[in-house]
Amino acid sequence: MTTVNGGRVLVVGGYGAVGATVAATLSGWFPHRVVVGGRDEARARRPGGVHVDVTDPAAFRRTLTELGDVAAVVMCVEPPDARVARLCFERGVHVVDIGATPRLLESVAALHEVAAGAGATGVLSVGVAPGLTNLLARRAHEAVGGSERIDLTVLLGAGEAHGADAVRWTVDNLAAPSAAGPLCVPLPRHGTRTAHPFPFSDQHTLPRTLDGARVTTRLCLDSAPLTAALFALRRAARHAVVRRALIASFRWVHLGSDLFALRADAHRGDRHAAYAVTGRAQSRVTALVAAYVTREVLSNSLPAGVHHIEQLPSLSRLPEQLADHGVALHHLTGPPFRGDRRPWSESGTG
Repeated sequence: MTTVNGGRVLVVGGYGAVGATVAATLSGWFPHRVVVGGRDEARARRPGGVHVDVTDPAAFRRTLTELGDVAAVVMCVEPPDARVARLCFERGVHVVDIGATPRLLESVAALHEVAAGAGATGVLSVGVAPGLTNLLARRAHEAVGGSERIDLTVLLGAGEAHGADAVRWTVDNLAAPSAAGPLCVPLPRHGTRTAHPFPFSDQHTLPRTLDGARVTTRLCLDSAPLTAALFALRRAARHAVVRRALIASFRWVHLGSDLFALRADAHRGDRHAAYAVTGRAQSRVTALVAAYVTREVLSNSLPAGVHHIEQLPSLSRLPEQLADHGVALHHLTGPPFRGDRRPWSESGTG
């Protein structure tokens, strides 16, 4: 790995489950160059820490000025708007963003010319979903020569201790409307599962980056009974009191494992290609993806401007790079799924 400068890396939200793993991984590669930022004043006073509040752009600007030599910022929390990203780009500071809210991703992507003009790179859709799902979608899309339709499936481990923000985001989006219906999807190491439409940001991003393909993302949990119960409450989740109860339940009840699986199916006429990724501890893998992307950003091998992860060819092999961390890539063969339990096969490549 070659780095261009000795600037530091500011991990914003570095005290959370994802941020702490990002900071620890980057510290192993870049000793004494990682600064952990967050709103916790006590932790910010520790060596290598700094107080950061993404809801206050003026204060964030002062933090960047005081640090002085920040080369990259890793956003492990979502700010309310794109002003913090703009501040970074205007200073020529790279940004790696694990955000998953379509509106915010669009507003940061709109800063492409600002970043490019300052020689800064922004990478969006970084993590598991979005992130690895985007990379799988592009791989399947190219395998069929440009897809007309892409179906993405995300299975998350109900037994994993997800952070409060992740649980709240999932529950808040449960009642989002969708024109698509559920599908029975075969997933490596999990068998056939019923997955339900869910508003992950990848299905909003990919039609623009993959030539207009129609994209639907569906979600299930590794616990089939919990999946059924969760989506049975979809309409009720429109009410705040129900959402609060669900958030409390998911924070304390863990009925499954920490395994996760992702699958991307691309269709073009009678052509079909499918790839999947399996692993464990989705939050840890999200952090690892962010760390690997940040390392690539610091090598200065990525073009200036703002890009989603699937738009950067040098990041296409990330699933293979994560093999040492228990992540496996699967090339699936056989007829496409049709909501039934047809036979299928796989060949592991990770």
